Formats: sequence, structure tokens, C-alpha cells
Amino acid sequence: MKQFSKLLVACALVLGFVANAQTEDNPWAVTVGVNAINFMAGGNDGVTGNAGQEATIFTEYANVEDQWDFAPAVSQLTVGKYMGSGVSLDLTGTFNKLTQYANHSYDDVLISPNDIDGTYFGADLGVNYHLNSLWNGMEWLDPYLRANAGYNWIDMGNSIDDSGLVAGGGLGINFWLNENMAIKVQSAYKNNFAEELEDANYFQNTLGLTFAFGGSDIDGDGIYDKDDACPEVFGLEEFKGCPDTDGDGIEDAKDACPEVPGTVEFNGCADTDGDGVADPQDECVDVVGLKELNGCPDADADGLADAKDGCPQVAGPAANNGCPWPDTDGDSVLDKDDQCVDVAGTVANNGCPEATEEVVKKLNAYAKTILFDSGKASFKEQAFAALTSMNAIFKEYPTAKFALGGHTDSAGSAKGNQKLSENRVNAVRDWFVANGISADRLSATGFGETTPIDSNRTRAGRANNRRVEVKLAN
Repeated sequence: MKQFSKLLVACALVLGFVANAQTEDNPWAVTVGVNAINFMAGGNDGVTGNAGQEATIFTEYANVEDQWDFAPAVSQLTVGKYMGSGVSLDLTGTFNKLTQYANHSYDDVLISPNDIDGTYFGADLGVNYHLNSLWNGMEWLDPYLRANAGYNWIDMGNSIDDSGLVAGGGLGINFWLNENMAIKVQSAYKNNFAEELEDANYFQNTLGLTFAFGGSDIDGDGIYDKDDACPEVFGLEEFKGCPDTDGDGIEDAKDACPEVPGTVEFNGCADTDGDGVADPQDECVDVVGLKELNGCPDADADGLADAKDGCPQVAGPAANNGCPWPDTDGDSVLDKDDQCVDVAGTVANNGCPEATEEVVKKLNAYAKTILFDSGKASFKEQAFAALTSMNAIFKEYPTAKFALGGHTDSAGSAKGNQKLSENRVNAVRDWFVANGISADRLSATGFGETTPIDSNRTRAGRANNRRVEVKLAN
């Protein structure tokens, strides 16, 4: 038991410093199992053992009945950690009952199997290289090569005992049942450096159950943090651990509407009214509309959404709030283009009436009755009735322009008559301007005595020659 106490102390010390692993996902592993020791298969070439018979390595390796030593219960415990790049380290403690010693000799004295009722303790540090790191093998099959070194205590139970270093190597296979559990099969050769038993080399074979753990999964979604694109948020495997809150098959990070189920076509958003405009961009979510109007309808197809259309059932321009332009005077010229909105006119004259020759004749009929004080530019009282009538006609044709001409008879000097005609025609023009006619519509020219329409020899003729005439101006 003294040797066993030493083993426990050694294992406790080494466990404090050594790590081992089976996988990157679950780096820590614990294996519990049984071990068997075969001294005959360890070789020795008859140097110290087998009663002088040569026993090469692997001699009776598979002779379980005659050459394998077993303990009657769980006899091996391994703790390890995966270090990366296919390498794992482990610390193993083993116990065994020795009943087979292959007739080895001790100090040249043959030891019969019947003389053995011994115990074995071992503590080993192993380095494993997992061959799956070299290729993409089957995940459930995990073969590895092993190198190990440690210490063994052997007590034959017949006053023959020794302890010392051992070193060797071997191979093993983990058969993974799932990502956390595997069946472990291992065979390791150990060269014994114990002083009295330095040629008592042996194979130690192991069958165990491995439990892997220690993988970090902070959000508990079953995806290890190292593979989890969203390690702090519960997510789905198909999105590398990222969530899909609304369950529409689009992960939240790529979903423009992560709280509302939608489609890929609309980047994760819905289209409630089915008009091809995603709800976030649809200003009329529950009504089928047009893309160019942000999902809103246009009943009269005038390019203005119904909600912004003053006349949603009648097409009209946006400039008039979606309503058609009016034509107040009914002259086929819309009010917006009609310069005479309340008076019917012609299209050619922008909705205003056009002055005709008949209008000019009417104006001249009134103009003949405009009388002035003798030799002056002042009006006689009866002239105002004619002026007023002419002014009303001018207002009926607000865009028409007129040329006023002043004429005199030949009495007096030509120079005086010229001046008098100018003063009189300007007096007429000024009266119209003062009474609401735009000055740019009227021009005034004095012709003096140069253009008579009657004879200046008679009194009646001279009266006809003293006149104001009206013509249409270009």
C-alpha cells in the first residue's frame, strides 16, 4: 500500500499541471476503463526472462487467457486536454493485479506463475497525435499515435518488488458515439527502466469510455462559441448560431424587419397588400398601390396619389392639386392661360376678345362727337359722354391696342394747327389713362391740317376735319 500512496500523490501533483483533450469543441476529456498487462509480448529476447527462451516483441500478444493480467474492477483513469493542431496531452493512472509474469526470472531465479499474486501501479504522461488532423476523415473514427513516459510500481507479492521509470509508445482509436462520448481502445508498449526489472518490458492495453466536455457555449444554443457567429445570443445552427427572431428563414443581421416575418424578395420584410412595395416603404400598407407612388393608389391615373389629390376621381394636373383647370368664361381657354378669365375671348388672343373693324367704326363714331373749346385742348361738356362710351369699349378688349390721331382744319398757321392737334389728341389719351386704360395700350399722334377728310372751304367741311380718329395698333 506504500507504493499505492505514492501513486496517488504523484497523480494529484501531475493533475494540477497537465492538460489533455479529444476535440477542439470539447477540449477536456475523462476516460474510465480497464487495462491489461502482457509481459510476454514485451519481448526481452531471453535476456532475463522466459526461462532462457527467446521471447521477441508481440510474442503471445493476443493470448488473453495465459498472458494478460486484469484487475477485477475499473482500473484506469485518464484526464486530458486537446492542445490544438491534432495534439492532445493526457495523464493516466492505472492499477492492476499480477497473476501472469510469463515465467520471467528475477536475479537468475525462475519465477513461476504460481508464485505470483502481485499488484501494479502506474502513472503516465502521454502525448497523442490524432491522425484525423491530416485529412478530412470520418468524424466518428479518431485514430491516434501515442508516446508516453511515466513511473511504475511492481510488487510480485513474494518479496520481489521494484519501481522505476517507463517510456514507450503505441496507438489507439476513439470511436465517437456522439460529440461528447467515445469508446476508447489503446495499446501502448512500455520499456521498463526499474533497476531490478529493467528487462520486464510489457504492453498495456486499455478499453475505456471517454467523456468529452468543456466546450464554451455562452448562449446555450448548442453551437460552441468558437464556431458561433453570435456567441452571446441564442441562435440557430443554419445561421452559425445567429438568431432569426421572426422565423422567416432570414437571420436577424440580414433581415430589414427582424421582428416581423417577411420574404427574401423584400429583404425579410412583409408586403401586406401585395402590391410589390415592402411595408416599411409602403405609405398605404393596407391598400394596393403603385411603386412609383410608394404603394399608394391613383384612381384617376393622373400621377397624384389619391390621398394628395384634390379630385381623386377626376384626372388633373399636380399644379392644380390633381383637379382639372377651370374655364370660367367658357371660351376654351383655361383660366390658367386666360388673360381675360371672366370675358369670353379667342384662343388666338389668349382668351381675350379681339377688337374688330366694327368695333373701330363704333369707336370712331363716338370720337367724332368729342368737341374742344375753340383754339384750345380743353373739352366741351358734351364731349364727356363720348369719352365715357369709348372708355367702356376699350375695357371690353383689355389686350387690344389703339392708335389715336388728332386732326385740325386749315384755319390759321400750319405750325399752330400741328401743335393744337398734338395737344388735343394727348388730352384725349390722358383722359382714358386717368380712367383706367393702360398707357401702353394707347398711342397718340397729332397730324395738324395735313390729312383732311373734307373741304376746308366750307364751314361743315372744316368741322369734319377737326376730329379725333381711332385705329387698331399692331
